[in-house]
Amino acid sequence: MLIDINADLGEGFGPYSIADDEALMPLITSANVACGYHAGDPVIMDRTIRLARDHGVDLGAHVSFPDRMGFGRRLIQMEPHELEKHVLYQLGALYGLAHPVGLRIKHVNPHGALGNLASADKCIAETLVRAVRSFDPEIRFLVLPKSELEVAARAAGMSCWRLFLADRAYAGDGQLAPRALPGAVIKDEERVVARLVRLIKEGTVETIDGGVLRMEIDSVLIHSDTPGAISLARRIRQQLINNGVVISALSSHVRKE
Repeated sequence: MLIDINADLGEGFGPYSIADDEALMPLITSANVACGYHAGDPVIMDRTIRLARDHGVDLGAHVSFPDRMGFGRRLIQMEPHELEKHVLYQLGALYGLAHPVGLRIKHVNPHGALGNLASADKCIAETLVRAVRSFDPEIRFLVLPKSELEVAARAAGMSCWRLFLADRAYAGDGQLAPRALPGAVIKDEERVVARLVRLIKEGTVETIDGGVLRMEIDSVLIHSDTPGAISLARRIRQQLINNGVVISALSSHVRKE
């Protein structure tokens, strides 16, 4: 089994930062880089891209609604055409900084409210897919398994990697439990690790209401702004290895689409 470890990085602004990207980068295999909308700026993006290059980490675009004040977690109503251009704008920004250092965008992982909406809303999912496909049809999507985004991407002939969020609870329909619900964000490191081990061994995860969800995954996400993210990343790597998993960047995965 090949499993990727990815993290959301470059989520600072100017002199401010909320995560230790330099310490986390050697522990992951794919990086979702903020493109300036919910976080990030050209200097931070450039620094994060170069860190990814130096550590042989796949580069991905962490596209968002234009919501820096709310860290991209607030829903912004947009017409499909408007949203499409905002996604293209972010891809162009990341490409403009990555191309001079010899990297290309390998994947897209929509952030926060945009990611949640694209997972559940067919129109938003198709808009996001249309934008990314017009930019580069070789880019893959990081998706929640069986989400509207996965359906839309595959229908458009694009590839997906199925994602497991190690520190987030799931609803019975496979969507992420809303952050406002008690227990939606799992802060106990032991529990986070135990959920991952169960998923690797049994292919199941317990839902927030006590149900059981079957899930097939390619990648595990670590939120870089979670307290103890570095320790958690180390433990996740070790647990994957202990359970016979080969940790490998997304670009090396081959799936039957």
